[in-house]
Amino acid sequence: MKKLREDNELPPVISDWGWKYHHLGIPTSIKMPDETYLEKLKFYVSGFATSPFGVEWMRFEKDSPVNKLIQSVPHLAFEVKDISNEISNHKLNVISEPESNFKGIKVAMIEHNGAPVELIEFERNK
Repeated sequence: MKKLREDNELPPVISDWGWKYHHLGIPTSIKMPDETYLEKLKFYVSGFATSPFGVEWMRFEKDSPVNKLIQSVPHLAFEVKDISNEISNHKLNVISEPESNFKGIKVAMIEHNGAPVELIEFERNK
């Protein structure tokens, strides 16, 4: 029988796999202060730079190419050293393939039990 995680234990992605919490992304339909528009992905992002908790708001255009699960369900984001290795080592369900939309940053989205999870790899990890 699989051992259940105790309330005081960190999730295995942190304790065993070495992932680091980065942010919580929350979809919204409300225009937020200081939004930045990401033209390629057709959505607005705000809050991350000023939130001490790493909360990021995302407001999507109707024709955004971003996966509908990401547009409708909040996601956790973790920094990892090598996205490709994490995906293959843990047989993760990829819903958005690893890509570099910004210089020095690679991002992929996975789905776990109906929830989106973002993996972020920074060039400095190499």
